[in-house]
Amino acid sequence: MRKERTLLVIGILVAILPYLGFYESTRKVLFILIGTSLIYLAYLFYLESKARLSKNENRIKSFIDNIGTGEENV
Repeated sequence: MRKERTLLVIGILVAILPYLGFYESTRKVLFILIGTSLIYLAYLFYLESKARLSKNENRIKSFIDNIGTGEENV
């Protein structure tokens, strides 16, 4: 939940940053920092979803492997 909350705060910052009265150069630097933090969060979400998918695939594969071919019951 921490990453989601951070994403919400970054979104709010992006929405209000043009109206805060910073100099143009300061605003550009802040937008660059916010952009790189968004890239980092997106990468963390990607790693998390990839780990979750591989965990689900391993569970499904082990279930299919445990079913067998049906020759044992003959």
